[in-house]
Amino acid sequence: MYCNIFDSHAHYDDEAFAEDRFTLLDSLFKNGVIGFVNCGSDLNSSKKSLEITRRYSGVYAAAGIHPHEAEKAGETDLKEIEALLNDDKCVAVGEIGLDYHYDFSPRDRQKEIFEYQLSLANKYSLPVIIHDRKAHEDTLNLLKKYRPKGVVHCFSGSVEMAKEILSLGMYIGLGGAVTFKNAKKPVQVAEIVPDDRLLIETDCPYMTPVPFRGKRNDSGYIPYTAEKLAQIRGVNPQKILDITCRNAKELFNI
Repeated sequence: MYCNIFDSHAHYDDEAFAEDRFTLLDSLFKNGVIGFVNCGSDLNSSKKSLEITRRYSGVYAAAGIHPHEAEKAGETDLKEIEALLNDDKCVAVGEIGLDYHYDFSPRDRQKEIFEYQLSLANKYSLPVIIHDRKAHEDTLNLLKKYRPKGVVHCFSGSVEMAKEILSLGMYIGLGGAVTFKNAKKPVQVAEIVPDDRLLIETDCPYMTPVPFRGKRNDSGYIPYTAEKLAQIRGVNPQKILDITCRNAKELFNI
């Protein structure tokens, strides 16, 4: 059995876990999972993420406004998000960023909310957890402007963009997508990320790795992603779990 499984990006506050959330989490902690960061997407989910942390020593939260929620977020939401950042169990600002694939919020508002939260991260010396979907240029430009610590999660950019992210001192988060049959960019990126800049994640309940694609994801499936990454990088899967656990603890200061 694998050990040292640290999921750098989860959403256990999601309704997909409503019926068995804590039963599932209890079982995961008995089977090699030692912790995870639960990421907020709006004020409510950020608060729920912090509630989950109260039950487990290895669970931490990130608070933030996702680009999908940018249009709905008012000044009060942003002030309350800022207040959550003072909690000892809140280790990052996230999930924040830009999404030009769905465009659920106007792009100008997405950028405004993103910039505000980048400035909050710098104010509180916290890392950021970045969502970037089909918004590579604008995301990169704003990261260069604010130069936060952090990770681009579920990385979907090119090797060239990965190198730019790495040059900023940031981390690359890879998950189930690297196992998908037609995965190209994640596989290419997995080949070049240095050991000390790689994180592993689920984005659960989404992005379940092969051979369970289509089912609800959870941190118990991380070994399948680790095995694929190990195959790509020519190492033992446990080494992938060990280095990504160490990197997550370093980035999130835990």
